[in-house]
Amino acid sequence: MKELTENFSVLYKYRELITSLVAKDLKARYRGSVMGMAWTFLNPLLLLSVYALVFSVYMRIKVENYTVFMFAGLLPWTWFASSLMDGVNSITGAGSLITKSMFPAEILPMVKIISNLFNYIFSLPLLFGFMVWYGVDFTLALLWLPVLMIAQLLFTMGLVYFVASINVRFRDVQHVLANIVLLWFFLCPIIYPISSIPPEWRFTFNLNPMAILAVGYQDIFISGKTPDLFAISMVTVVGALCMILGVRQFERGRETFAEEI
Repeated sequence: MKELTENFSVLYKYRELITSLVAKDLKARYRGSVMGMAWTFLNPLLLLSVYALVFSVYMRIKVENYTVFMFAGLLPWTWFASSLMDGVNSITGAGSLITKSMFPAEILPMVKIISNLFNYIFSLPLLFGFMVWYGVDFTLALLWLPVLMIAQLLFTMGLVYFVASINVRFRDVQHVLANIVLLWFFLCPIIYPISSIPPEWRFTFNLNPMAILAVGYQDIFISGKTPDLFAISMVTVVGALCMILGVRQFERGRETFAEEI
């Protein structure tokens, strides 16, 4: 717990630096492109179009308001997956900063997570637009959105800190992670309803924090009902444990970051 407390203290102390680096990261992401920040909206929209075409036209998955159903789970998944894939290289890709003895390395994974969080937030108006288009009601269940986001944030932070630290020594991690993330996506009920999971395999859903969160997002956006609070509480606990383990691993490897890079 000491490492976790110190980590949050450092993050708070350097909050202005984090804000500056997040702004820089968001600007650099689309630098040189004609559309610029518009890609924040276009990327999820194009991805949605591809999945909607394949799974609602070609494979014909029978789900009411399928586009909204899929978008509700796809957006937070993109935040999670992008944070992992950007975060795994957050230390190895910042060699010039890591070699400075006074630079707080723990802010680098957080910058990637927050940058992708902002992309998620900026994409929410698209989801709201689809809800209006398809006649999906806005309900008070949407007030649970911050709770789901906090649970996801804790879980994501723990994993990102862990993979970022071990990737410094074992660079294969970034390549293995790309395949794990792809498999993980298909294990979550984002492009298919949870009812399509065979009963004998339902335990995989209960062991998958991102699957539970995906259903939680679909509950508040599509069904207009309170998410499974027990399941979300368990995800939050798992997220907190992942955060503790991730920060602990990060602190163990910190001393060798400059040498390894």
